[in-house]
Amino acid sequence: MSTFQAPKGTYDLTPPSSATFLAVREAISAPLRDSGYGYIETPGFENVELFARGVGESTDIVTKEMYTLTTKGGDQLALRPEGTASVLRAALEANLHKAGNLPVKLWYSGSYYRYERPQAGRYRHFSQVGAEAIGTEDPVLDAELIILADQAYRSLGLRQFRILLNSLGDKECRPVYREALQTFLRDLDLDEETRRRIEINPLRVLDDKRADVQKQLTDAPKLRDYLCDACKAYHEEVRALITAAGVVFEDDEKLVRGLDYYTRTTFEFVHDGLGSQSAVGGGGRYDGLSEMIGGPELPSVGWALGVDRTVLALEAEGVELDLPATTSVYAVPLGEEARRVLFGVVTELRRAGIAADFAFGGRGLKGAMKSANRSGARYTLVAGERDLAEGVVQLKDMESGEQTAVPLTEAAAELAKRLG
Repeated sequence: MSTFQAPKGTYDLTPPSSATFLAVREAISAPLRDSGYGYIETPGFENVELFARGVGESTDIVTKEMYTLTTKGGDQLALRPEGTASVLRAALEANLHKAGNLPVKLWYSGSYYRYERPQAGRYRHFSQVGAEAIGTEDPVLDAELIILADQAYRSLGLRQFRILLNSLGDKECRPVYREALQTFLRDLDLDEETRRRIEINPLRVLDDKRADVQKQLTDAPKLRDYLCDACKAYHEEVRALITAAGVVFEDDEKLVRGLDYYTRTTFEFVHDGLGSQSAVGGGGRYDGLSEMIGGPELPSVGWALGVDRTVLALEAEGVELDLPATTSVYAVPLGEEARRVLFGVVTELRRAGIAADFAFGGRGLKGAMKSANRSGARYTLVAGERDLAEGVVQLKDMESGEQTAVPLTEAAAELAKRLG
């Protein structure tokens, strides 16, 4: 009989490696929680139209990569391919922007789905931690988010990532640039699909990774030459603020990001140890997205960092996270009476906040001690009939190998003292 396997392009997180993913999520979200961002969770699927309007009908995400389904009631739904549109929809629906305290600062963590060709660092199901600051146009906010992401990566021990920064202009200056770019692109030798993209979203052509396309783009008009004074001033302030905070970045005028909703500030975090899938995260300002999905004018900025990509970046740098052992105390009972008594001690330890586990299944001493070793526990409690008759348990320090008899009634208190 064949067993089921995870669908192609997906993965399961299992111990012990899942502990690294949890630690990465924790490290990315910690600076956000300390900076006024509240947690938000949205459904794994949304109305198709939300992404078609928000992410953009011409993007690869919507045209090729979105998982869509029709419900029994005839509704068109899509598994979420990204987080921003869902979070903004939820914030608008809950009227968070009317509570009087802008920006609305939110962070989230979850799984996202795109139908892509699976390869290292690119999955059909992937995990992200994201942050959105909704309802305020302020370069300090853009800088804050870039600094917090930098802080999160550094707290994990990552050093070899780079921050790429650009400005995409706004609704005043971008249309002028778009027209100049379209005029330039129409004269190039490009395939039919790329030609279609020129008419719908020409900036995406700049993002084309093919060498023959990039070669033709050498003399393409530069967006920076078309930025209006307001966008230039805004971008300079973002640059000055993150520089003052000691965050190193590179200006990248070809950085456009893959979603239609970005305006002004755009940024990407890349790690050169990941090969072709070098982006570990990214984001930017999306001042028009609220109106695109039927809401009021709410200038906003945000980012999403890939948990799987970050784990790969840690591996590429050889960074091993200092993960605490999942178990501090492991109880090994020898005999029926000892099982009952030691399970009582384990329950007491757990109530006191000490991570404790138990040799289930009535195994012998040798097998149970092997399990104790594998658990990573610092201490083992062993008790047999003779120990219980004397009212003691054997407390073994798994690092030094030293074993001492401790009164049964004092075992929990002694372990609490030793474990601090």
